[in-house]
Amino acid sequence: MPSELLHDFTDDEARRALPTKWGSVPSDVIPAWIAEMDYAVAPAIAHALRDAVADSLTGYPAFEDGGRLGGAYADFARRHYGQTVDPDLLVPVVDVTAGVRLVLDVLCGPGPMVLQVPAYPPQLQVAQVTGRELVTVPLDPDSPVATIDLDGIDRALAAGGQTVLLTQPHNPLGRCYSREELEGLRDVVTARGARVISDEIHAPLALPGAAHTPYLTLPGTADHAVAVVSTSKAFNTPGLRCAQILSADEATHEALVSVPMVRNDSWSPLGVVGAIAAYEHGDAWLAALIERLDAQRTLLAELLSEHLPEAKMRPLEATYLAWLDLRAYGHDDPADVMLRKGRVCLQTGSHFHPGLTGHARLNIATSPERLSEIARRMASALT
Repeated sequence: MPSELLHDFTDDEARRALPTKWGSVPSDVIPAWIAEMDYAVAPAIAHALRDAVADSLTGYPAFEDGGRLGGAYADFARRHYGQTVDPDLLVPVVDVTAGVRLVLDVLCGPGPMVLQVPAYPPQLQVAQVTGRELVTVPLDPDSPVATIDLDGIDRALAAGGQTVLLTQPHNPLGRCYSREELEGLRDVVTARGARVISDEIHAPLALPGAAHTPYLTLPGTADHAVAVVSTSKAFNTPGLRCAQILSADEATHEALVSVPMVRNDSWSPLGVVGAIAAYEHGDAWLAALIERLDAQRTLLAELLSEHLPEAKMRPLEATYLAWLDLRAYGHDDPADVMLRKGRVCLQTGSHFHPGLTGHARLNIATSPERLSEIARRMASALT
C-alpha cells in the first residue's frame, strides 16, 4: 500500500525530530498547532542528505540561479501542475517569508501591501518589516465560501495599495482557488497597476477533488507577478532552509538577481540537496502523503460530528490545516480553553485574524490514533 511509505513518529521520535512543535509544550500536551507533520522525512531526501553530509557539503551554497535545482523544480511543476517553468528564472532564498520580503524590497512600490485575512502570522508582519503599511481584507466568518474578495481588494488598491500578497492554496482556509477566481484577481490587479506575490508553499498538497492553479500559468501575469515555492510543507523540510522564487519574465528575474547578495539571506546547500531529492524522487512519497491526508480529513469530519457537532470546519481542499469555527461553544479563545482543560494545543484564530474570536486552526498531519485522541480532548475541554 502507498501509505506504508509514511512513517508515523512515536511521541519520543516526534520530540526529537520536531523541537518547536513538540518541544515547546509540556509532555502531557498533544501538539496540533504549527505547520509541521508528525511523519518522518521521505527516504529519498534522507538518503540524499546523508550522502551530502558524508561528502562534507556543509559550506556555503553555490550562489547561482537556475542550475540543477531549477531543472528539478521545472520538471516537478510540469508533472504536477502542467506548468511550464523556465529553470533559469528560479532564484533560491532561505525560506518563503524571506522570499516575500525580498520581492517586496526589490520589485514592489512603497505603498501598502494588501492581504486577505485570516492569514498565517508571518504574513501579517512582513509588510511592516519592509516599511510598508498592511491593509487587510477580512473574510466574513459566516461566508459559506472562502473566496477571493475581489471588491475588497479592488477598494484597497484604489486607496493606494500597490502589492497583493496571495496565499494559494490558502492557509488557514484550506482553499484551492479556481482559475476563474485567479483571473478575476489578475484583472483587478492589472487595472490598478499593482503587483502580486503568490505564496504557493502548499501547492503540492491539493487533495483529491481539488487542483492547484499556479498564478503564473494565467496569461497576462508574467510582468506583474512572482511565485514563491518550497518543499518545506509538502515534504516536512522547513529546517533545511531553501525556498525558491519563480519568475516568468526576464526583467523581473534580472531585478531579483542584480541586488547585492546581502539582500538575499543565504540559503543552505543541504536545503538545495533536499529540495532536488524531493522534486526528482519524492512523487511516490507525496502520493502516500496525499492519501493519508485525504483519510485524515474524512476522519476529522467524523470525529467532529461525533464529539463536537456544533463545530464548523471549512472544506479542506488542500494543506493539512483545518480551520474550525467553534463559536457555538461560547469561548472567545477556544484554543486556550483546549490547552488548559484538554491538554491539546491548537493555534488560536486571532493569530491569523486579529480580533477574530471563536476560531482555531488544527493540524491533522498526524496518526489516525492521535487525531482521534485530539478530538476527544477538544470535546472534553469545550463541552
